Amino acid sequence: MKRDTEIFDIIRRERDRQMQGIELIASENFVSDQVMEAMGSVLTNKYAEGYPGKRYYGGCQVVDESETIAINRLKELYGACWANVQPHSGAQANMAVFMACLNAGDKFLGLNLSHGGHLSHGSPVNFSGLMFKALEYNVKESDGRVDYDQLERIARQERPKLIIAGASAYSREWDYQRIRSVADEIGAIFMVDMAHPAGLIAAGLLLNPVKYAHIVTTTTHKTLRGPRGGAIMMGQDFPNPWGKTTPKGEVKMMSALLDSAVFPGVQGGPLEHVIAAKAVAFGEALTPEFKLYQQQVKVNAATMAQAFIDKGYHIISGGTDNHCMLVDLRGKFPDLTGKVAEKALVAADITTNKNMVPFDTRSAFQTSGLRFGTPAITTRGVKQDRMAYIVELIDTVLSNPESDANIAKVKEQVNKMMKQYPLFAW
Repeated sequence: MKRDTEIFDIIRRERDRQMQGIELIASENFVSDQVMEAMGSVLTNKYAEGYPGKRYYGGCQVVDESETIAINRLKELYGACWANVQPHSGAQANMAVFMACLNAGDKFLGLNLSHGGHLSHGSPVNFSGLMFKALEYNVKESDGRVDYDQLERIARQERPKLIIAGASAYSREWDYQRIRSVADEIGAIFMVDMAHPAGLIAAGLLLNPVKYAHIVTTTTHKTLRGPRGGAIMMGQDFPNPWGKTTPKGEVKMMSALLDSAVFPGVQGGPLEHVIAAKAVAFGEALTPEFKLYQQQVKVNAATMAQAFIDKGYHIISGGTDNHCMLVDLRGKFPDLTGKVAEKALVAADITTNKNMVPFDTRSAFQTSGLRFGTPAITTRGVKQDRMAYIVELIDTVLSNPESDANIAKVKEQVNKMMKQYPLFAW
């Protein structure tokens, strides 16, 4: 068969882009060679609708083993009593929870998207906002941290059936215990979407929501450094949030409800090659080396945030407890939009993304902010002593984002720096 040179040339160019640039998108990372090997394995050929031991296809005895290993490793990693590793993404993991726990039109409460929340936590263009009644809480304008008083007030007044903690652009630790108390008071299910800090949590550097929430969802490809995908877990403590006469069934059946919500509820056959890669990543996350890596991610993020502050930038909430930070450009460059800033940085081989900031005066297509994260550059081996230099490069671009000569000069410095941090073994 003739080799598809057109596509493989694109893959080569993307490989070069990743190697040459500084990757600062908070939701991206670089998987290990063995994770990539598992993803590209013959397991991609196997159809396996159903679950280990209960498949709708024959010949699943081998993939049953790898999926079972993935489940057991994930449970060990977070102390969960049950896990489902089949969700194709974090958003689909969230959809499955909604389908299992709510009826169409039911109320739920999540963090405002424009304040750092996630699309699948209630955006009106997403299934969560289209099929259910989304309520939202904010961060405080005074300090950029979650307004727990507002969360409690809305929860008691509206009595949602589900409360969500978790975000896509929030740099502080969560008070899971306080939210759980409110959920218990009103009889709501407490769900945590820990997609972003999952790796830091696995390493014991942030609170483990599995100890507090009824249900926890995550992606596997951000700080957890696995393949692109999602997962769902439950902890040891799962009291009945509906009462004894609920039509949903007994609480002991919640795992069955969640399983059936994933398949056949929102997905068909699982991606067994990706599930095998998840198993590899979970195994890596159980090692001492992974904890050292996560410690460096956190140190790098704190150092980078301080470097931005030292340069006169405004960091939402004043810093970070995790892997990411949200920069409000209006503090230093009032007329510079996130859209223009992102384009200029990408041209200089510094990849980040525009992002709305709390109480933004611009639209989601323009934004006043940029989101930065350190998981990917930390995987490359970059340490805290290079954070100030990286911020200096960013500042140089943003100080004159329309200058092609300025951008070209920074790009040359970026490419020279990243040659010191090889990425792929192939």
